[in-house]
Amino acid sequence: MRFIPERFKHNGLFIVMFLITVMMIITVSITITWTTIQMSEQFFIKKFSITNSKVMNQVKESFESFNYSVVLSSNNLLQSGTVKSILTEEQSNKERFSAYYNMGQQMKRVKSNLDAYEVGILVMGKNGFSFATDRAYWPITDEELKTSSIMMNTFKEPKKLMYQYDNRNDKANSRFIVASKVLMERIKGTIYGSMFFAIDESEFRKFFTNYTSPGNSVFVVDKQGVIVSSNQSQLIGEQAKDLLHYAGKIEKSSDHYIIEKFMGKDQIISMEYLPSFDMYLFNVIDKQQAIGDLINKKDIMLISMGIVFVALIIVFLASRRLTNSLSRLVKQIADASKHNFHQYVSETGTYETMKIGNAFNSMLDELHEYVEQLVESQKQQRNAELAALQQQINPHFLYNTLTSIKFMVQQGEKEETEETINALISLLQNTIGNVSETNSIVQEVDNLKNYVLINQKRYGDRIKVNYFIAPDCLEYHVPKLILQPFMENSFFHGFNRKGGGYINVLVWKEGANLICEVVDNGDGMEVSPESKLPNTKRKQQLFSGIGVRNVHERIQLIYGEQYGVAISSELGEGTKVRITLPISFI
Repeated sequence: MRFIPERFKHNGLFIVMFLITVMMIITVSITITWTTIQMSEQFFIKKFSITNSKVMNQVKESFESFNYSVVLSSNNLLQSGTVKSILTEEQSNKERFSAYYNMGQQMKRVKSNLDAYEVGILVMGKNGFSFATDRAYWPITDEELKTSSIMMNTFKEPKKLMYQYDNRNDKANSRFIVASKVLMERIKGTIYGSMFFAIDESEFRKFFTNYTSPGNSVFVVDKQGVIVSSNQSQLIGEQAKDLLHYAGKIEKSSDHYIIEKFMGKDQIISMEYLPSFDMYLFNVIDKQQAIGDLINKKDIMLISMGIVFVALIIVFLASRRLTNSLSRLVKQIADASKHNFHQYVSETGTYETMKIGNAFNSMLDELHEYVEQLVESQKQQRNAELAALQQQINPHFLYNTLTSIKFMVQQGEKEETEETINALISLLQNTIGNVSETNSIVQEVDNLKNYVLINQKRYGDRIKVNYFIAPDCLEYHVPKLILQPFMENSFFHGFNRKGGGYINVLVWKEGANLICEVVDNGDGMEVSPESKLPNTKRKQQLFSGIGVRNVHERIQLIYGEQYGVAISSELGEGTKVRITLPISFI
């Protein structure tokens, strides 16, 4: 609750409930919105992939149809005895012209299988004879072909019809996909030549361009990761190892598609393997373009924000209404101490707050009763303690005083004896009495004079006592015996090192207060700065037993904590006791 400002501390429950509810509503809304969008995307992508799979099958069928035509043409060449004889027998110039003519006739029949496609056919025999249906279509020389990777790869697998990519790097930057196979006798397995079917990449891509569009691309990739054909013509001939990696992931995927990064964007990638070509057919669709128009995320977010806003208003009003009565109750309870617990709280609101208010008011009633009993009990206890102390007379003090009187009688000092006895009688009368009684300043000073007289008769007059009492203070009343303990302390503890000195008793008015001081120029003592009272307690109470701290606590109990005893003292300089009392109570 520390983060709640002071001004809102009574509404802490409402603030916490509201914040928690706000966070929960926002979290749930974001989660539902995100889940809805994701599920919608997944649903669309799944449906889209099913439709796209059918398109890919159609493209694959187009490739397979082309391959079937190439296979038929290659079989016709393999089965032609004329072609075999032309490519294996040595020929004169005259026979060569005849061979070209015959080969041309054979090629027309072979090429009829490929009339649907623009393809160039080239055959090359073991005897060095070569024939092309259109030399300009696939501009490769016989010498270049013999040393090319296309030829080497063809002879590595003589029984396989192989498709390879050929980039001419000429001025036109022409690119071809070449199907090649070795011409070989079926029975003996003797190789007598090779045949090549070249199709321009621009013609090759016609198999799938009708199914492409902006954001929807097709890539034909060979086993080396080279892009053989694509509607993205700028990428043809480039390495696409990542597509090969994606091929493995798609084969393992039950959905037959994956969503991965390609060309810097999230793409929906599906793949079909072309076994006849030993190549991969990839369909790459820009995810954003595919589903961007289908799912309007902006509208969904606006609707969600609107729902959250309305929900927050409802929650705010409902929470506020439910917690208002509790907030008022908390404020009233918090303010109860300002009214000394005499201000009861209202018992309104919900059932729970009514019960709490009722219980708090009952507790206040019990608290008032308990405090009254406690105060009365403390007063009685304190009065009993003070009454008991006031009734006590130190036996040693009485013994010494009576001994002194006896000695004076023996010496025949009748007047001094009488004076001492009268002083002792007055002292005893003032010592024994009701604790609630008070003395006037005159009576309190007379009591001090009697006490001083007795002690001076016993110990001599080495300690002088002076009284400075303001005339307008003589009739003020003060609690009994508040000055005597300090006079006693000065007599018996203030002059242990010094041979003599004086004690001054002063009483005067200071504003609305009555000030009484007992000042001596004796030995002094150490005073605690916290309590302004002596650090050590007297082990012996020489007269009434009412000590310094007892007087201080008694005054505070009667008049309040702002009044009482303050002692200042310096070693070797003396001690000053200052008693502050209120005139209004005196």
